[in-house]
Amino acid sequence: MLTTALHTLRTRWAAFTGSFVALALGVALLSVSGLALASTLDAPDRKPERFAAAPVVVRGQDTLRVPTASGERTEELARPRAVPHAVVARLKRLGTVVEDRSFPVRVRGGGHGPGELVGHPWSTAAFAPYRIDAGRAPRAADEVVVTGGWAAPGERVRTDRGTLRVVGTVPGRGFEDAVFFTDARAARLAPVGVQVAVDAEVSAVRKAVRDAVRDSVPGSAGVRVLAGDDRRYADADPERDREALTGLNALFGTAGGVTAFVSVFVVASTFAFAVDRRRREFGLLRTAGATPGQLRRTVLAEALGVGVLASAAGCVLGAYAAPHLAARVVEEGLAPTWFAIGDHTWPYHLAFWTGLVVALCGATAAAWRAGRTGPVEALREASVDTGTMTRGRWACGAGLLLTALVTLVLALAGDPGDLLHRKTYVSRPMPLIAAAALLAPVVVRPSVRLLTWLPARLPGATGLLARENTVAGVRRTAAVAAPVLVTVALAGSLLGAVATLNGAKAAEVRERTAAAFVVTAPSGAGFDAATVDRLRAVSGAEISPTSSSAVYVLEDGVALIRSDARAVAAPEPLTATTRLPLAAGKVSDLDDHSIIVNEEWEEHTVGRRVRVWLGDGTYKTLRIAAVMHTGTGDNGVYVTAANAAGAPVDRVDVALADGADADAVAAGLRGAVASVGGRVSSGDEWAEAASAESGGTTRTGLFLVLGIALLYTGISVVNTTLTATSDRVRDLAVLRLTGATGGQVLRLLAAESLTVTAVGTLLGLLVTGLNLAGVGAALHLLAVPATPVVPWTAVAMTAITCTALTVTASLASAAVLVRRRPVVARE
Repeated sequence: MLTTALHTLRTRWAAFTGSFVALALGVALLSVSGLALASTLDAPDRKPERFAAAPVVVRGQDTLRVPTASGERTEELARPRAVPHAVVARLKRLGTVVEDRSFPVRVRGGGHGPGELVGHPWSTAAFAPYRIDAGRAPRAADEVVVTGGWAAPGERVRTDRGTLRVVGTVPGRGFEDAVFFTDARAARLAPVGVQVAVDAEVSAVRKAVRDAVRDSVPGSAGVRVLAGDDRRYADADPERDREALTGLNALFGTAGGVTAFVSVFVVASTFAFAVDRRRREFGLLRTAGATPGQLRRTVLAEALGVGVLASAAGCVLGAYAAPHLAARVVEEGLAPTWFAIGDHTWPYHLAFWTGLVVALCGATAAAWRAGRTGPVEALREASVDTGTMTRGRWACGAGLLLTALVTLVLALAGDPGDLLHRKTYVSRPMPLIAAAALLAPVVVRPSVRLLTWLPARLPGATGLLARENTVAGVRRTAAVAAPVLVTVALAGSLLGAVATLNGAKAAEVRERTAAAFVVTAPSGAGFDAATVDRLRAVSGAEISPTSSSAVYVLEDGVALIRSDARAVAAPEPLTATTRLPLAAGKVSDLDDHSIIVNEEWEEHTVGRRVRVWLGDGTYKTLRIAAVMHTGTGDNGVYVTAANAAGAPVDRVDVALADGADADAVAAGLRGAVASVGGRVSSGDEWAEAASAESGGTTRTGLFLVLGIALLYTGISVVNTTLTATSDRVRDLAVLRLTGATGGQVLRLLAAESLTVTAVGTLLGLLVTGLNLAGVGAALHLLAVPATPVVPWTAVAMTAITCTALTVTASLASAAVLVRRRPVVARE
């Protein structure tokens, strides 16, 4: 049988081309994904940047640490604490202490410099180190030194911190666009700093901090001493590399999973169709004495041969493509600039053996069907497919469909919010897609008759023949429609889920916003008390200033959960500008000893008390004043400003007093925040901006998944169509002998291709509808005002692309056949 399999591969190589290409590309994508994942896991630690030349950095408490029965749990604090003055005093005995401060600076008036800068005191410049290459250090309050060459000494720059005079420049170091002020001016602009640089021995600094903890100096328990590579934690956003690499893991993990799924799908479809076309051949082998086991081993040996060759080719292709992909994700800003493919070998082993397993798994069902072929099949001449739905196919299709529906119902009954997570809405369509493909032969005939009801009644025989040929070749129709189903279902389900969730979040924000205007501070900054007073003084404006913070709670005794919080000045202004989606309680009951939570919290009963840690790590017990619906997960919690110490006001919601003129109020608000760079938006404008769509990694991941699906669709459609058309030589010859012209035959095949693509699109839309119905039901249970969104444009473009591929492949193969003499073809 092995010899027979090798001869079959050599003589029928065209029939296995589709499987070979699909597997090779699949293994290439798996190896690329594996190499990328391995490179992210083996990423180097980021080196210190701003404090690379500082001996020691002492940082105030920035991490919440909670001991539990399962070990210590940690979370980054939303509001890190400053180094206590008593600790700073002890450090000054050891050497020079420089307080670090960072604050945003924005160029105004369409200046030629960077739009967003970061300000520091000049005394910290030496720790990077920055060295002046032109001009001098700042001495007056309006003097600054800037990085890079965008401004020269002597120039004046308008910023939200006033008009500044550039007196010096330093070469940029690539990690920030900095503006250095005098230490005194920086202290006024940023009164609170969270870290200091100390010119002393590390051991002496550590001892001083330990002594402060031992002496119970308030706030000293969480102080960190950073030396060596740990000084990177003093830089801005030291975990940005890890966050980017986590996004890459999700991106390539999703791509790898979809690749494996679609590879099995395409290979199984290709082998099943090939086995069906070879029924007479297998019948002859059975007549010659071959046993069912020998036929099964023959098909599996063919799959093994294709798998070995394709896997080897895929590994070579992956090794070539991986560095190019790494360069592309860096260029798109999805990975750190240092990201590159490492020298790893295990991804090749994993991809190669996965390719073999995929080939054998895809051919298993076909091999079993080949073993059931009887000797009488050698005499079979019927063109109408029968017995397309075997008991195994019924069981697998019905089982997958039932599994998908039952798990959906259980998720809706237990945790509907889980259906809104990316990993869930990406993976959930796959069982439905597989079920629809397995059960496709059941719906082919009624679907085709429905779709061709009108064309079959038009003058001429093209519509009628297209319908009957498509219905008669159920296996051929299902094999071509399956990849179309996969692509349309993935495009509709994934893009539809994202569009639905974006619409739901936008609806939530619009429903929650009752403010006429929303005033927002520049990113990373806040409004000082004087600015808030100016806003409050605007005639006709009723303001509700709020701050961003966080609250931490320990659930089940082991899970430390962070919830984003809004800190309000008072509940009365909040009710005038915000409509909270309350499930129980009243906003007016919120005070300095209470909290408003959402239903996602383990404890969410009004009146009960919960133990929480505030944004600066302060432990507190608060009473639940009200409970909000969970929604899409962005409702967070609400506390008063007393429970968000150190959090600056970054948003001011404004309601109009009775009889107030909206234009006059807007003008007054803009004047109040003009000097600090605040932005005034209408409530609707702010709601639209606040409900921004998914980030770049999510969009890139979805397009990568859809690109993989479309690529496999092209491979499968072209391979199956070419094989099916070449097997219809005698059918086409009969049409020519009965008087059909070459053009009429080509139009008939084009009509059949359109019909088959329409069937696949219809099944894909059915799967899309079921998936989006699940997302819509979850949103309804979470009390979110939203309806499922079908991405008709994306679905239409996908269907058009699949149609073009199917028609082109069909006509390309038939064009050669119709040029032959019918009598020759008949022979």
